[in-house]
Amino acid sequence: MSDFLPTTVVGSYPQPGWLIDREKLGSKVPRVREPEIWRVPAEFLAEAQDDATLVAIRDMERAGIDIVSDGEMRRESYSNRFATALEGVDIENPGKTVNRSGGFSVVPRIAGPIRRRGAVEVRDVEFLRKHTHRKIKITLPGPFTMTQQAQDDHYKDEEALAMAFAAAVNEEMQDLRKAGADVIQLDEPWLQARPDRAARYGVKAINRALQGIPGTTVVHLCFGYAAAVSSKPSGYSFLPQLADSSAVQISIEAAQPRLDLAVLRDLKNKTVMLGVIDLGTEKVETPQMVAARIRAGLKVVAPENLVLAPDCGMKYLTREAAFGKLQALVEGAAIVRRELKG
Repeated sequence: MSDFLPTTVVGSYPQPGWLIDREKLGSKVPRVREPEIWRVPAEFLAEAQDDATLVAIRDMERAGIDIVSDGEMRRESYSNRFATALEGVDIENPGKTVNRSGGFSVVPRIAGPIRRRGAVEVRDVEFLRKHTHRKIKITLPGPFTMTQQAQDDHYKDEEALAMAFAAAVNEEMQDLRKAGADVIQLDEPWLQARPDRAARYGVKAINRALQGIPGTTVVHLCFGYAAAVSSKPSGYSFLPQLADSSAVQISIEAAQPRLDLAVLRDLKNKTVMLGVIDLGTEKVETPQMVAARIRAGLKVVAPENLVLAPDCGMKYLTREAAFGKLQALVEGAAIVRRELKG
């Protein structure tokens, strides 16, 4: 394991075909609960999810990843497990919102005050901590993104809803840290999708969620899963503003959109978690390709402030491709480390 140019994952890893029906999942990113995607009966589901989590952990360890996750094996999507566990969220009578492609998505309906009923992901962290000696990370949906993925029939004020989500996230983060999480990440892809709204209250909500949380915290910003968003812009509409967030690290997608990395100069007070693995293709990069992307990052970010990762979660890839890409990530990082150490 390396503390110099460390490697990690954004969060998700491909769920086995014996656990979920990948055809039913397709390229969807569920906002409400969709239990029909699980192949395992409810009474055996938790055990099956634990077994799948062990598969994900061992794959990350075998590939050589320094900071591992649970692969998000227990989730139908990155956001819906936490968002639908909160008091005030009606999933029996859902609403709808405009999605990133301009269509409509079925989403949770906010019917009352948002409150955290109890721990949602603490057992996930405890299980992960028990089964690996490596550093561990866990992810949560960010308050801004959850606000965009809900129909608000209670607050009728986006900022008020975002701040309520932020308070619930903060309570969860406190417990995740106590449970042993080394890194806690907020997934905030919708900052990029709705930059005008994000400019008004996005950083404010993030900072409320991170208030008083010690250790390494990350905000992940991307253009959406490659499986769901095929055409991506070459630049971020919301990124420099995150320099004002209290997050330690900012995670960005850079490989697939071929991002001009000069934008990272705006984040000079942050550690950057740089996407150097393209998830828009099943083709596995060579270590040399990955090394070239890392070198490009090092032109604008000091090596001590750089963490290496895939662009986004790997949920929609095949396991074979995902594992190969993680190996390429680790080997590419090793090439650059050797070069820097002379």
